Amino acid sequence: MPDDSNIKKGLRPLSKLYGWGVSLRNKLFDKGTLKSEQFPVPVISIGNLTVGGTGKTPHTEYLIRLLSKKYKVAVLSRGYKRKTAGFHLANAQSTAQTIGDEPFQMFRKFPEVTVAVDGNRRRGIKRLLELPANQRPEIILLDDAYQHRYVMPSLSILLTSCQRLFSTDELLPAGRLREPAENSHRANIVICTKCPAVGVPLAVAQQIPLTPQQQLYFSSYEYKGLLPVFPDSTPVKKENLEHLQKEGYSLLMVAGLAQPEDMIAYLKEYTTDLQPLLFPDHRDFSKKDLALIAANYATIKNEKKLIITSEKDAVRLMDSPLVPEALKSALYYLPIRVAFCNNQEKLFIQQIENHVTNFKGNRSLA
Repeated sequence: MPDDSNIKKGLRPLSKLYGWGVSLRNKLFDKGTLKSEQFPVPVISIGNLTVGGTGKTPHTEYLIRLLSKKYKVAVLSRGYKRKTAGFHLANAQSTAQTIGDEPFQMFRKFPEVTVAVDGNRRRGIKRLLELPANQRPEIILLDDAYQHRYVMPSLSILLTSCQRLFSTDELLPAGRLREPAENSHRANIVICTKCPAVGVPLAVAQQIPLTPQQQLYFSSYEYKGLLPVFPDSTPVKKENLEHLQKEGYSLLMVAGLAQPEDMIAYLKEYTTDLQPLLFPDHRDFSKKDLALIAANYATIKNEKKLIITSEKDAVRLMDSPLVPEALKSALYYLPIRVAFCNNQEKLFIQQIENHVTNFKGNRSLA
């Protein structure tokens, strides 16, 4: 097998060229040659410096839960890998194919929240602000928008995985960084995600560079039981991992995630027979993929067995006409929620609420 270090070494000249291009673009924004636009409502950006795997969707959902209690909230995403183009407002006919898997996941979970997709974030925000008064958002959450500098967010949240900090990574293609690590200075808040629930080692915190104005938080995941991907085909509407462990279940894990290691480690706590079947991130499962899943499931000799997938993968599977009927009753997904570590949750909530309350441009919030 090729040596990873040699591969990285060979890719670094390309990373240098890529870095020059990114730096030039950022300098044009910094000097005002390329213009960033501000808007008259709080626009909170949730993003990262890497190509994925930091938990943007769960953290966006955390903010939805927090803010939608008091305000009309809209989520604007580009709708990665959707089959449509331009601005789309989620509605009853929307699917993972028309608006993307993560926006569709949020639309299903939060029907009271406006969800829209547009690769042009400025246009998308303007379209949202043109909605009728009873739909017009008071707060807009920009999902995966750290690099979208044509919009100047009122608050920028930067995520970095505890297992792969942006400060220790390299630029594409040698590493996973979309822009240099020093560009983290644009964020108001940095969250180190996917941390161990027992606490974050001091050495990890010391590797995250901060400006005096930035606040650092640490978050982890809480898993909330198992739910069926196809409730109408599943006799048990909610499953408990402790019950599966007690009964000695075998689990086939099917996931298309940028960093599936967390899910693998968690499920291993509840079975002695976990068989991961991994696909690329945002996988649009084909007939061949589903045949492979069925074949792997059939090889498990244990009569007590289930297929476990991620919430993001579930929204694509539940929308697919290709899923065999024989698999539907065995398919469950693992919902996750964000939890803040080190008793930081109150501080984080206070910072977000203060920002929204003190936002000068939004007269409806005054």
